[in-house]
Amino acid sequence: MIIIIMGVCGSGKSTVAQILSQKLGIDFIEGDTFHSEENVKKMANDEPLTEDDRIPWLKSIRSAIDEYQEKGDGAIVTCSALSRNSRRILGVENAGVQLVYLHARESILAQRMTLRENHFMPASLLSSQLESLEEPDENEALPVNVEQAIKQVIDEIIVNLELF
Repeated sequence: MIIIIMGVCGSGKSTVAQILSQKLGIDFIEGDTFHSEENVKKMANDEPLTEDDRIPWLKSIRSAIDEYQEKGDGAIVTCSALSRNSRRILGVENAGVQLVYLHARESILAQRMTLRENHFMPASLLSSQLESLEEPDENEALPVNVEQAIKQVIDEIIVNLELF
């Protein structure tokens, strides 16, 4: 199974994915590592990415997902997946792919972003991500409110995706 952890910046995608990866014993694929140097520079300079900027990045992530599926291996993948088109490119409608949508109030997300270190995405881009977000419905993704403790977030994902 491929589990894609989606959400805007500051929602805890990497933290949740790392813990799930350890609990489930499957690989963790950090979507941010697939960004081009140009995209990283753009974001670091407070410039939001356009949908066109995101497409090559999404296709690279999709290639990694396809490789895992071809081998029959599972993985946890992080990706903002803000738009329906982004999620289509990632293949979320395919069998064996589960989408988990991490969400929280904007004030909580902003607070988290100011606390994190060594990340190219400045807190100032949160509002542009929220504007770009096309929230998935419950048929498309498991929505998980990340304002609760991390243990509850992980337990909710595991129980609802019937991973154990």
